[in-house]
Amino acid sequence: MQLTKDKVANINYTLKDKDSKIMDESNDGTFIYLHGAKNLIPALEGALEGKTSGDKVNVVVPPENAYGLRDEKKVQRVPRKMFPVDQKLEIGMPFSSATPDGTAVNVVITAIEETEVVIDGNHPLTGVELHFDIEIISVRDATKEELERGRAHGPSEDKH
Repeated sequence: MQLTKDKVANINYTLKDKDSKIMDESNDGTFIYLHGAKNLIPALEGALEGKTSGDKVNVVVPPENAYGLRDEKKVQRVPRKMFPVDQKLEIGMPFSSATPDGTAVNVVITAIEETEVVIDGNHPLTGVELHFDIEIISVRDATKEELERGRAHGPSEDKH
């Protein structure tokens, strides 16, 4: 069966940066997704379109087609007093913040100074060229429930 819209794929993958450093992987046959539901970056999903069980694919996705280029406007200095006094802050600590219009944004602390904290709202993979090695384990039709939810069932959700 070919991998097309509304099909569920079970894949193994390794994600590396341009220097071949492994950034993420799932090689135990447990990564599944609903194709065509925007569960993957579009360039990756496009590269998998039409593949079948047993196919192996190597895909290089430039930053512009993945998480974009770094935007320095998303790096801000905020007063330390905006954080609870008893909260221990650490570099690399993620948290959710609200923009002036109330939109939730995920940010990471990149520096802690005496009176200010530097936060970065860029995605951690912003500006990174992504190298995927993918093996298609299986392809099947999505269930009605999966189509309604817009995502595939994970192994822990399977009903026996």
